[in-house]
Amino acid sequence: TTIIVTFVYSAFFVKVIAENEQVGTTLWANGIAVSSIIVAVLSPILGAIADSGGYRKFFLIFFTWVTAIFSILLYFPESGDVFFALSLFVVANVAFEIGTVFCNSYLPDLSTKENSGSISGFAWGLGFVGGLIALFLSLVLFPELDASGIRKINILVGIWFLIFSIPTIMFVKDRKKEKFQNHHLLNSFPAIKKTFKTVANYKETTQFLIARLFYNDGLVTIFALGGIYAVGTLDFTFDEVMKLGIVLNIAAGFGAFVFGYIEDKVGVKKVINLTLGVLLFATLIAIYAPETDYPKELFWIAGVLIGLMVGPNQSCSRSLMSQLTPKDKQNEFFGFFALTGKATTFLGPLLFGIITSIYSQQMALWVVVFLFVLGFLLFNRIKFKTLYLQNEIP
Repeated sequence: TTIIVTFVYSAFFVKVIAENEQVGTTLWANGIAVSSIIVAVLSPILGAIADSGGYRKFFLIFFTWVTAIFSILLYFPESGDVFFALSLFVVANVAFEIGTVFCNSYLPDLSTKENSGSISGFAWGLGFVGGLIALFLSLVLFPELDASGIRKINILVGIWFLIFSIPTIMFVKDRKKEKFQNHHLLNSFPAIKKTFKTVANYKETTQFLIARLFYNDGLVTIFALGGIYAVGTLDFTFDEVMKLGIVLNIAAGFGAFVFGYIEDKVGVKKVINLTLGVLLFATLIAIYAPETDYPKELFWIAGVLIGLMVGPNQSCSRSLMSQLTPKDKQNEFFGFFALTGKATTFLGPLLFGIITSIYSQQMALWVVVFLFVLGFLLFNRIKFKTLYLQNEIP
């Protein structure tokens, strides 16, 4: 996601492949929206299948490889190949997001309520470190950053993804022996209906998933269109976007590592509130940056702040979900975690694209402000029962 979704390929699509920046922004936003709808539909179904049939590791490996292969295929589209490029991206993005569902569902197996924050944060931090190294390699191997070089970066991304999937394939063990039986598929659909009813019985979980639905949509919109905003509104070059990506990933890795441990000390609710407040402030900086004498410098500040907070926000949300999830329903509940994370994520990018086509990217960024504010307000209406979630740890 660091290279393809956020920084490099999204900007390349808008500047080179699409007819113009306005059309490119709208099309890319629509691609994100379509991806989100597909993931929202498939995640709970596949989660239920995994729970009833023990296919979790199989699905994780399968979607990892699909992501890698279609990332590599993004090398082939050239200027004007809009549908080809967007189709490959949608498949890769859907596979990545669904694979993340199964990856997230391992957290309760690997942690306790007391250390889930630090483990989740450490994992997010490693992810940002991986993105940082990949960006460095891209600059070293393809310093020109012309159209050919940027297309080749997609090959690097795919190979990178495959290489770092090997430890999971070799060493991660599942709870159940994987047996492919047709009745598991039939059993999964009643399980989905049952899970809807089950989740509804967990008031805290339901309220949290609704709140996260909105603030996560804001994050998705920023990361799907932030690079495009930098190129289209602030006239960033590809080289500047890459360097911004490196700095943002350093900040993100640092934030994920540090705040994971802070969460274990002060509680998850305080950390999520802090991240939402800073993310809102950073978005406002990005909106008003073009009207100042130092637009790029201010956008750099906004980018660093977003980087510092995105890891803690995502890892704390995952950690909180693991604490609210019954042990025997991990895949299904995390499937709905993905569902609420994707059920409306088409909305932010879609509105961004529509407003951009009518007004401007700068005006469209107000969509993110609205999503963060709404998510923050809904999150703070939740009355968590446990001492840990209420931040009352001695």
